[in-house]
Amino acid sequence: MFIQTESTPNPATLKFMPGQAVMDMGTADFPAPVGADVSPLAARIFAVPGVAAVFLGNDFVTVTKDAATQWDHIKPAILGAVMEHFQSGQAVMAGDADTSGHVAHSGEDAGIVTQIKQLLDTRVRPAVAQDGGDITFHGFDRGVVYLHMKGACAGCPSSTLTLKMGIENLLRHYIPEVTEVRPVAV
Repeated sequence: MFIQTESTPNPATLKFMPGQAVMDMGTADFPAPVGADVSPLAARIFAVPGVAAVFLGNDFVTVTKDAATQWDHIKPAILGAVMEHFQSGQAVMAGDADTSGHVAHSGEDAGIVTQIKQLLDTRVRPAVAQDGGDITFHGFDRGVVYLHMKGACAGCPSSTLTLKMGIENLLRHYIPEVTEVRPVAV
């Protein structure tokens, strides 16, 4: 098994591509080791000292290191953990763990929310996934769209610029009811 790595716009995060599917559907975000036990793969990666966060995408894994750790010191151990997991035959997610993306939304603005989610799914999420992250819908209230940034996008120095100049402008162009985009921490 050959695992490729790519840098991301977030210098604390690397993208690992094992050359096969990681998640069949959805994504899984583990911003801390707590709760990672629902994913044998994430738990194995968190066992490497210096790992701060793990994000599982369709065909990639992004790993964020803590500030005190150098990539040269932990990258080989992460590569080993990913390789061991896929060779073990274990599932990436245990049981029926929740891997959904967008938060459900209903009410009088449900039509607007459907348009927002469609634009995110077709125009934003594929581009963000190339950088090792994901952005999901979290809410819509009085013209303000709330988005959750995951993986390499969480804590990325350019995430505010991506939200304001990229996603906000796109949504405002296609959906006049959108006035602003804000990040949320979940």
